[in-house]
Amino acid sequence: MKLGSGRIRRSVATFSTVLVLSLLSAGPAKAQSVEEFYQDNVLSLYIGFSVGGGYDAYGRILSRHIGKHIPGNPTVVPINMEGAGSLKLANWLYNAAPQDGSAIGIISRGVPFEPLVGNRDSALFDASQYTWIGSTTDEVSVCATWERTGITRFDQLFEQELIVGGTGSGADADVFPKIIRGVLGAKLRLVSGYPGGNDIEFAMERGEVDGRCGWSWSSIVATKQQWLEDGTINILVQLALHKHPDLPDVPLITDLARTEEERRIFRLIFVRCVLGRPFLGPPNMPADRVAALRAAFDATMEDPEFLEEAMRSRLEITPIPGGELQDLVAEVYATAPEIVDKTREYLRAR
Repeated sequence: MKLGSGRIRRSVATFSTVLVLSLLSAGPAKAQSVEEFYQDNVLSLYIGFSVGGGYDAYGRILSRHIGKHIPGNPTVVPINMEGAGSLKLANWLYNAAPQDGSAIGIISRGVPFEPLVGNRDSALFDASQYTWIGSTTDEVSVCATWERTGITRFDQLFEQELIVGGTGSGADADVFPKIIRGVLGAKLRLVSGYPGGNDIEFAMERGEVDGRCGWSWSSIVATKQQWLEDGTINILVQLALHKHPDLPDVPLITDLARTEEERRIFRLIFVRCVLGRPFLGPPNMPADRVAALRAAFDATMEDPEFLEEAMRSRLEITPIPGGELQDLVAEVYATAPEIVDKTREYLRAR
């Protein structure tokens, strides 16, 4: 018995020595670099809308150019995941997407604020925890009317009703009219449920609605320049935190606020325009890959080939870096509860 026990002890000691020596000789495992990771992976760029719209256009043009600025030069594949105005994609990115840097997306600029002022039951994320990569534009939206209405100035909306089209809860074309009506008392009647912005424009042509409040100026310039030139539509007010250089004489909604509370409500709602066309990733992405993606995004915004294609496609490029978006979203989520509650009250009104 003693002899057996001694042999066992000597065997264990020998095994332990060999194991320690082998570990020491192997040294620490080499961490995978950003370049090595992206050499071996495809970068999936998810688009929260169907093919053909503005967000799709920005998502696809970025996918064609950003890969050459990422270490390892991955193939970037655009994938449409439409649903609920990109809320489906926002939820997936937050709760189910891989967090290793292989998946990013573009969502509606209004969706990040749904847990704050919108449908809290459907928005299953904390927008301040996303990895914000950057926005291709700092958008300015507008209220536009069809010429047959005779409404050419914003102050006419206090006397004459305007019927505007919307696409559903959380979308600019639904949120903006409700806020303008609630805060300022403008006579805006919302007809919602159109599948997309193009459908609202067709409805304007058919006479079903007479305008649209929450229409990106960049989209109008890209797709409806003729309507501007021949007077088919009139621009009443700019819906953003700052004026667009193209529209120096069109009033800015925040300048129409009469009290500090109204100014804070407008800021809470129209700050989404700064997000423009936002690109983001899941939470908890590795810091070095986040830095690489943000740097690649910034480099793409200055890439002559990218800018040339954007110009040919009439896509406005006024980029915002990812770090600024991260700070901006955090600021919005720190809004005083009484301002949030008042805003939600206006948005719930019929």
